[in-house]
Amino acid sequence: MRPVIGLCGFSLLSLAVLTTARPKAGTEQKCKSGPVDLVFLIDSSRSVRPHEFETMRKFMIDILNTLDIGPDATRVGVVQYSSQVRSEFSLKAHGNLDAMVKGINQIIPLAQGTMTGLAIKYVMNAAFTEEEGDRPKVPNVAVIVTDGRPQDRVAEVAAEAREKGIEIYAVGVARADMTSLRAMASPPFEDHVFLVESFDLIHQFGLQFQDKLCGVDLCLESDHGCEHICESSPGSYHCLCLPGYTLNDDGKTCTAIDLCAEGKHDCEQVCISSPGSFSCDCNKGYKLNDDKKTCSMIDYCSFGNHSCDHECVSVLNGYHCRCNEGYKLLEDGKTCQPIDLCAEGKHECEQICISAPGVYTCDCNKGFKLNEDKKTCTNMDLCNTVEHGCEHQCVSTPGSYYCICPEGQLLQEDGKSCGTCKSANIDLVLLIDGSKSVRPQNFELVKKFVNQVVDSLDVSAHGTRVGLVQYSSRVRTEFPLNMYHTADEIKAAVMKVEYMEKGTMTGLALKHMVENSFSEAEGARPLSRNIPRIGLVFTDGRSQDDITEFAKKAKEAGITMYAVGVGKAVEDELREIASEPVEKHFYYTTDFSAISTIAENLKLNVCPEESQGEIEVKDPCACESLVEFQQATMSSLEQLTQKLAGMTARLEQLENQLLSRK
Repeated sequence: MRPVIGLCGFSLLSLAVLTTARPKAGTEQKCKSGPVDLVFLIDSSRSVRPHEFETMRKFMIDILNTLDIGPDATRVGVVQYSSQVRSEFSLKAHGNLDAMVKGINQIIPLAQGTMTGLAIKYVMNAAFTEEEGDRPKVPNVAVIVTDGRPQDRVAEVAAEAREKGIEIYAVGVARADMTSLRAMASPPFEDHVFLVESFDLIHQFGLQFQDKLCGVDLCLESDHGCEHICESSPGSYHCLCLPGYTLNDDGKTCTAIDLCAEGKHDCEQVCISSPGSFSCDCNKGYKLNDDKKTCSMIDYCSFGNHSCDHECVSVLNGYHCRCNEGYKLLEDGKTCQPIDLCAEGKHECEQICISAPGVYTCDCNKGFKLNEDKKTCTNMDLCNTVEHGCEHQCVSTPGSYYCICPEGQLLQEDGKSCGTCKSANIDLVLLIDGSKSVRPQNFELVKKFVNQVVDSLDVSAHGTRVGLVQYSSRVRTEFPLNMYHTADEIKAAVMKVEYMEKGTMTGLALKHMVENSFSEAEGARPLSRNIPRIGLVFTDGRSQDDITEFAKKAKEAGITMYAVGVGKAVEDELREIASEPVEKHFYYTTDFSAISTIAENLKLNVCPEESQGEIEVKDPCACESLVEFQQATMSSLEQLTQKLAGMTARLEQLENQLLSRK
């Protein structure tokens, strides 16, 4: 939008002051006002009488006679309106005065209503356009001449025209409405609103308009002496300064406003002045904050190139390194070394000193306990001080202990409980990984691993039962618990299993085991019979699905879980699958060739008294022989004791006989 600019570069003064004498037409000096695009908007409604229209015609011609008309000087267009709008000639239509005068003399009044708002809208959207001859960056001036009240709305459209940069003069004659004139005109109203009693007096506005358009600009015509800006006013001028400067007492020269020197700033450290403004800066070692006023010390540590072993401490214009408590800074000023009080002999421990950076704690050798002073040690009876867990009797040794069982019973594999045998019946389901990463030759080793496990079990319909499930991207039951009843049948079936390949959905396999493999429909014996249920998962890689849910559900269902991993198997997943204690239920090896060793170490059987139903012991004779041997040994010891007692009694008799002889 074009800014509203007063003619000749200054605002027009009140139109109420009238000039008195004017030279005759033809003797006037042409106005050198600079380029202006001027459009007359004249009311030709039926209320305007013919002789009054002629007066209006003469009014426009008189003004044109004083203007410097030309394509590069002043351009003029004329629009008349009543109930409709008609452009008589546009800004680009005529390039000289004679053509414009001829065009004005040919105007035929419309003699209808008074649609002033419609006319202003036309001037804004059509007359002042590039197509109609409007020039960019040249002032747009509209002079509206009307004798009555508008028959449509003018305030809104006039405001829009003013916003687009059109300076509007409203000239009212006779019956014109002052409120409407003020609604149309540009502010200030005293410079842009003019009301006369009759068309005979309209020439007075023309004289005043001409006077302001062609007034002498003293800023251009005189040596004004202004250092920065000269602003004209009719018959005078005054000096102004650029922003950031103040006018001196001489009224002409300017001095920069130094806000820093006057203390009119918010800078925390350094104020940098510029005329009428300032910017803030900081002292060396500080940086300007986002508020552009306050300063913060530069954090040299944040640059990430300090190389401090522990902690970087920023200081003004630099940094230094600092070690955590218990460490000392070496000569390079960056590396930290633990302070080993034990190695330096700076401790009071009686037996063992355990060092931590800058501190230490005391401990005791095996079989001793730390006293309340946390320094000295006392020999301890572990059977009386620890929860040894021995079912029958605990025997202390220096720094340790062991459990023993009563006559006729054997110490079980846990080293604590007692029983008559060490094997029992179980329901065992093996989940083997058949994913692509296993590879065919290794899958054959997996099958041998399964058969090696089977060889260690008492397989029968009423003894141990074995089921096999293979999984990859899906799960397949190779045979359920109730399909085979001998070890040979199971081993033969295992060797016929075909390699699946594809992915590793261990979680899906665990879900299948919990929901299907240990069901009575697939051969698992009822829980009421207390037959141990054991699941063994064999895998060589990370599961592609979540194992957490069904690893937990398997244990909650009473299934004892073993996890065997090879190669790229993930230890955390194996530990999550394995039952407690994890160390006894979790096995891992880096090579498939070593899995046979795992099969030898697996202890899947539990004591028979923990199960019910038909019990088949792998080698009952061995158990009986051990019991018989133990019983025979105890009998021999009793006989030897009796003989020793007899010998002791005989010696006492001999001793008494010798004493009596004396």
